Amino acid sequence: MVNYNGTILTLAKSQLSIQNRGYKYGDALFETLKVVNGKIFFWEDHYFRLMSSMRIMRMDIPMSFTMEFLEDEINKTLFANDLLQSSARLRINVDRGEGGLYLPSDNAKIGYNISAEPLENPFYSIDTNASCVVDLYKDYYIAPGLLSGLKSNNKAIQIIGSIYAKENDFDNCLLLNTNKSVVEALNGNLFLVKDGHIKTPPLEEGCLKGVMRKQILALLAEDVNITVEEAPISPFELQKADELFVTNVIKGIVPITKYRKKHYTSDFAQTLINKLNAKLRLQS
Repeated sequence: MVNYNGTILTLAKSQLSIQNRGYKYGDALFETLKVVNGKIFFWEDHYFRLMSSMRIMRMDIPMSFTMEFLEDEINKTLFANDLLQSSARLRINVDRGEGGLYLPSDNAKIGYNISAEPLENPFYSIDTNASCVVDLYKDYYIAPGLLSGLKSNNKAIQIIGSIYAKENDFDNCLLLNTNKSVVEALNGNLFLVKDGHIKTPPLEEGCLKGVMRKQILALLAEDVNITVEEAPISPFELQKADELFVTNVIKGIVPITKYRKKHYTSDFAQTLINKLNAKLRLQS
């Protein structure tokens, strides 16, 4: 069941028009949420990122789009899919409806839809037996700047990068910007660990303004024994690192196990994910 502008519909009846601007031009934004027993992880951060992204895209935000309204719509969707008492992956899409060419005919005509599917794990974990082999994806590059960090429906690089990874038996790929700096992975933000020093690309490099990235930076700031730096990462630094890991809201932290000839440990990532789960338990 899908929530289409506040109405619960079956998937068959919820099909978007081919005139929808999200389909025609990628004129849409989305948020991917993790929900456990009706509790939305980091809901405030997701909500404000969505509102900020809508402003950047010059969408007229409806007065009804309060945090409480959207949370009610999320719970309505979970209830319709019998997921209120379990773990779920949920996606909110916001678009500008129909009309116009590149210039919208009605900038205030904002629509939304919400879909949900079950997730296995309520909390985050690292499978120490799992591999995550990566390489650089160099066919196309991300433009530096905050526009690249939006969760928009224009994900061409991530799509063809994922196909490239599958064709070459990689589990993921690392993306570069036009300055040839490493920006992020296909599905999350990148962190580099070297001798107790943690590094992640700044938002200005073109990386996603990740909600989990924000949580990890906050956890790292609490530890006086490590230093954290938001700075560009050169491809040459990857093979010198002790650990590399990718973060996103659904999986939490995914350690990279191999890049080219370099193998990595995951001890720091495991410690960090334990802290993340402890924080979530305190908030639940």
